[in-house]
Amino acid sequence: MPSPDIPQIYLVTPAEIELSSFPARLDDVLDAHEIACVRLALATRDEDTIARAADALREVCHAADVALVIEAHVGLVERLGLDGVHLTDGARSVRKTRKTLGGDAIVGAFCGASRHDGMTAGEAGADYVSFGPVTASALGDGTVAGDDLFAWWSEMIEVPVVAEGGLDTDAIRRLASLTDFFAIGEEVWRDDDAASALATLKAAMAPVREIS
Repeated sequence: MPSPDIPQIYLVTPAEIELSSFPARLDDVLDAHEIACVRLALATRDEDTIARAADALREVCHAADVALVIEAHVGLVERLGLDGVHLTDGARSVRKTRKTLGGDAIVGAFCGASRHDGMTAGEAGADYVSFGPVTASALGDGTVAGDDLFAWWSEMIEVPVVAEGGLDTDAIRRLASLTDFFAIGEEVWRDDDAASALATLKAAMAPVREIS
């Protein structure tokens, strides 16, 4: 079991995957690291492509006893035998999705950098709330989920919180004591050896021990 002081890993797939090779890459990472959940986050809107990817990754994830959720496509969760959904519209559809999927499904909500949206999502039944990106970039509208947001959330709110977007070793080191999960995706998949890349990021999560 992971240390209670160290966040868990929530693995996010690339936006595009090659079914001839990616399931094996995912299996290697799941074999090397303890992963709490995997998110299927494809950019395509083609239902058949998504379904084939979900079938392949579900087999890998469930063999490792890891939950597989899908990004945004609520209607595919039950049909494809998935464990839940990651919503990308803040708190807007959490309540409806919870009613649709029932109490056992995982329902998560990405809330950008909005404390209000996060609180609303939690109150509506979200199992977790994710905030990000955590470092500045030109992507999106440029709004960053600051360390103070995670510090406030971890002190005041019981709903688990996920940090995602723009993660590097410095950001992970800063946030390790303030978040329950790190959602890690392209940060490791762009490396040929994703398991090794993840090990490097995980090393930054370990508490710094003071030398007496």
